[in-house]
Amino acid sequence: MENFLELHFAELAKRFSDWNLPEYRVGQVRRWIFARKITDFEQMTDLPKGVRSLLADRFGTILRGKEVSRIQSEDSSQKLLLELEDGERIECVLLKNDRHHRTACVSTQVGCAMRCVFCASGLDGFIRNLTRSEILEQLLRLNALLPDHERLTHIVVMGIGEPLLNLDALLSALDDATTAEGLNVSVRRVTISTVGIPASILKLADSVIRGNKGYKLAVSLHAPNDELRSQIVPQNQHSGIAPILAATDEYFHKTGRRVTFEYTLIEGLNDQPEHVSQLADLLRNRTAIVNVIPLNPVPGLNYRVPSSKAVKHFIEQLEYWGVQVKVRFRKGDKIAAACGQLRRSRR
Repeated sequence: MENFLELHFAELAKRFSDWNLPEYRVGQVRRWIFARKITDFEQMTDLPKGVRSLLADRFGTILRGKEVSRIQSEDSSQKLLLELEDGERIECVLLKNDRHHRTACVSTQVGCAMRCVFCASGLDGFIRNLTRSEILEQLLRLNALLPDHERLTHIVVMGIGEPLLNLDALLSALDDATTAEGLNVSVRRVTISTVGIPASILKLADSVIRGNKGYKLAVSLHAPNDELRSQIVPQNQHSGIAPILAATDEYFHKTGRRVTFEYTLIEGLNDQPEHVSQLADLLRNRTAIVNVIPLNPVPGLNYRVPSSKAVKHFIEQLEYWGVQVKVRFRKGDKIAAACGQLRRSRR
């Protein structure tokens, strides 16, 4: 039985044609799913009953995963634990703010092989990539948590996994998320976060150009020199900071989109005065912004959260050296849904 969400419009049109259904039925079904938040063929009431029955027979259910748990935080963040068809589990998050932003944070892999030392996502190991449909399902489920008059406005690919190691499935899912016939999220409100894989950054840049998709790129830097970064982000041993920066320069040159460098601030590890000056040397002459993220604690990991005074001082020093900075305020940390806290399993 085929998975409806795995098929692009043209593929669906071919299936419908084979079943003697007109192409406009594809648009009807997709509007129910993406615009009206209906994922049960039987509830698509402008389709003839025979068509609804045929689609149910051919595709079964649209959402193949299962919601295991849903937790809501005091700040209105909601985290879903989803069980996939093969029994593996992932998490995704809906974030809200008072500017009417409704942001989906989605995962791209079951587990993560990057093993950043402060992050929960790699603690349970890496299992596999998610499919296009599994990424889309997260977006549909998060969108359905909103009232009927609201919809997702932003997407951040900052959940479990390294997005650039599952780029084809991710970009395929984002195609449907960012079209008017899909979730209609502006391409300029989609951010893809990576630890920094130079070849994949260049591949993403080429894909963005071909598809006219102005996605934002965020690189999890977390350290200003290779020795420290390899300690915090083991993947750095395979590239080094210089090739990553060269790739991000090329990304900016090709796409015109300014790159964000994420810097998780960890007390006593990457927050010293020399780290400020080294980071400034790397970035102040680039069209970039540093997103300072105070560490979100993870049980079992003995890293310390910096004080608000230390965070403020770090930011002020960066700005003194000519670096543009913003700080990411915590959302969802009370339910382990903030940056670095998502995991693939909760047994």
